[in-house]
Amino acid sequence: MASKMSIERDVIQKESDDDRYFDWKGREADPRKHGGTRAAAFACVVEVLTNMVFLANASNFVRYFLLSMHYPHATAANMVTNFIGTSFLLSILGGFISDSLFTRFTTLIISSIIELLGLILLRIQAQHAKFRPASGATPSRSQAAILYTGLYVVATGVGGINASLPAHGADQLDHCNQRLISTYFNWFFFSLCLGGLLSCTVMVWVEENNGWNSSFTITIIALSLALSIFVSGSPFYRHKRPGGSALTRIFKVLASAVGNWKASPEERVLENQYAVSAINSNGVNVRSHNKYKFLDKALIDSTISAAQVKETKTFIGLLPIFASTIMMNCCLAQLQTYSVVQGSTMNRKLHNFEIPVQSLTVLPLSVMLASIPLYERFRRILGDKNSAKSHIFQPLWRIGVGLALASVSMAVATIVESQRRKVAHKNVTLSFFWLGWQYLFLGVSDMLTLGGMLEFFYSEAPDSMRSMSTSLSWCSTSMGYFLSSVLVSIANSLSGRIGKEWLGGADVNHSRLDLFYTLLCILNTLNVLNYIYWARKY
Repeated sequence: MASKMSIERDVIQKESDDDRYFDWKGREADPRKHGGTRAAAFACVVEVLTNMVFLANASNFVRYFLLSMHYPHATAANMVTNFIGTSFLLSILGGFISDSLFTRFTTLIISSIIELLGLILLRIQAQHAKFRPASGATPSRSQAAILYTGLYVVATGVGGINASLPAHGADQLDHCNQRLISTYFNWFFFSLCLGGLLSCTVMVWVEENNGWNSSFTITIIALSLALSIFVSGSPFYRHKRPGGSALTRIFKVLASAVGNWKASPEERVLENQYAVSAINSNGVNVRSHNKYKFLDKALIDSTISAAQVKETKTFIGLLPIFASTIMMNCCLAQLQTYSVVQGSTMNRKLHNFEIPVQSLTVLPLSVMLASIPLYERFRRILGDKNSAKSHIFQPLWRIGVGLALASVSMAVATIVESQRRKVAHKNVTLSFFWLGWQYLFLGVSDMLTLGGMLEFFYSEAPDSMRSMSTSLSWCSTSMGYFLSSVLVSIANSLSGRIGKEWLGGADVNHSRLDLFYTLLCILNTLNVLNYIYWARKY
């Protein structure tokens, strides 16, 4: 009994240590001076600028690769897709570094400097003709090396920023107040969309009227300003010290559990199971700890603690939810690909002004921006007045509704595209604003799903893995983009064998984009059922 009491005291002490925060000088944080909504607000302001820089360059790169670097259309499109996907995928690496090696504050500063160096290299290449191919020629090896180096240095910096910034902002808030955490992630997503809106309006105008040099220069200035604003908030921040490599601990637990799966229980296993119960009674993520009991076999290894088993169980519990969101992001990828292609063939005139193709994402971004304050308003009204309805605003419910709306969006997109093709064959041009319906549903879907994922992964993750777990949201986006490319190839291959490729050729009027949207609708509906299964088990 004495040993059990000792275990419980050790567990409570560990939980207390995990809740400790420090200021920028390494002293224990003062709740009256450090953290709070003021400190978290810096993250939202910085996100506006950093996302504007990222999306401005992502939309700029297609034309830059075509007109200045003279790459073929297909190559340029793939280069941009790979850049965006890699940027999001590298957030996992950034999250690992942020959790295990440096504080989130330090990781963001290093990542911003890395991205700045990449942008400066691209700016130099855009400014000096000797670093670019002559008209009609393809880039030399050295010119391509400069381009790819700058491109993926930028992607590395973006990954680190995406991993550390949202988690750093949430670290400033009281984790016992889930409502406050949820509100923060909503407004963080609002900041993300506002940065996107600036990129497809202001930055598109700059690129159209002043060229690549001005665009790269402005993004360098904007990122430098974001870094300055972030550093200026140092006196108000609170920080958590990195806890070492959580992945190493998880792999060690998994390896030990597999190696000892036939072993009979020992006294240490029973004592450590008691320790796991003690952790659960003092922690917040009890649901995940009551599952995956086969991992308790790892406790036979005297070098593995109950806290490490808890950490492993919690992280594994997040993975099915993460995997269930990838298909929705595959649907979302259509906003920047085929929806833009549709819009380029439609009537884009608004009175005497024609909306540029690069600015077609203004409509879905506007929908997302408007949906966030509306969501907060409805949550205040329904959640506060009727506690029975407040569960609807919990992250798992929110993600589920978002996934379902993605299916609705693809169904609407199928109907709109069928009508657009029908009238196009009669030489009639449909208004671009017919796409507003699919943008409406997909915009709200993205707001609910991504905002819910950021909140869910941060709140449910082990404290030692919050940056990396939050990065699963961006990793899902990356995999959704890559999955979209795979589905396009598969759809073209199969449809080509039985007739004509659905998405073949340059003329969208002779393609069957409506059938591809139907396929996405069916696949995502099946995915929603898969999500419901895992969400109910969580």
